[in-house]
Amino acid sequence: MADKTEKLLSVLKLQPVVPVLIIDDAATAVPLARALVAGGLKAIEITLRTPAALEAIRLVANEVEGAVAGAGTILNAAQFDQAVEAGSQFIVSPGTTQELLDAASASSVPLLPGAATASEVMALRDEGYEVLKFFPAEQAGGASYLKALSSPLAGTLFCPTGGISLANAKDYLSLPNVICVGGSWVAPKELVARGDWAGITKLAAEAAGLKG
Repeated sequence: MADKTEKLLSVLKLQPVVPVLIIDDAATAVPLARALVAGGLKAIEITLRTPAALEAIRLVANEVEGAVAGAGTILNAAQFDQAVEAGSQFIVSPGTTQELLDAASASSVPLLPGAATASEVMALRDEGYEVLKFFPAEQAGGASYLKALSSPLAGTLFCPTGGISLANAKDYLSLPNVICVGGSWVAPKELVARGDWAGITKLAAEAAGLKG
């Protein structure tokens, strides 16, 4: 588990913001990923919320130099295995089940499991997880809630995702137990639809420059 934790940390430390993408058309995956990488966001989470997601991961993993492709919204072992087969270098889930934890333990690809309560965090710590996704961040209590967890659950690091934007990202990034945040604002649907890759690179560069 220590090796996988280090592998996950090496990905999450690449940048303060991990783009969380919903890709409807796999044809946009490569230019979108290239635009994000050009702006300084190399680790990219493509969520399994559309039929195009697995092909998008495969394309980014194979064709975008510098990109670290990951898969999000992984809900079960079958999706975990499919995402790894497509080339995902990290896996993200909104929550956890024993089935998902078993799949992760059998794989060399690290899992960033979701948690929203102290009890969930404690249960995942018992499984050996030191780095977690805090989701849905804003709805579950926001930066002040996460700050309150930092003392009793010291040693656990979080990547908050859900309701995070340029306006509140720094509130999270300033916390001692936050390693990065996840956000979709760096790739707005309207810019993707227009193919405004320069606009996305600009948003990515802005996000890459954020510090707590």
